Amino acid sequence: KQLIKIDKWFPSTKTCSNCGSVKEIKLSERTYRCDCGLNLDRDYNAALNTKKEGIRLLASA
Repeated sequence: KQLIKIDKWFPSTKTCSNCGSVKEIKLSERTYRCDCGLNLDRDYNAALNTKKEGIRLLASA
């Protein structure tokens, strides 16, 4: 296993894990809804984005 550190300010919560669009989301909003049709728990969406970013950084290393 490897530990990959992503940027502290990476917008994992604000980014759609399906289409990649970025939008502002209030902290009180617990569901991420995107125009592309994605409808996920905001934390799960952020986890998917964090994983994708880690894989991207690992591939570019």
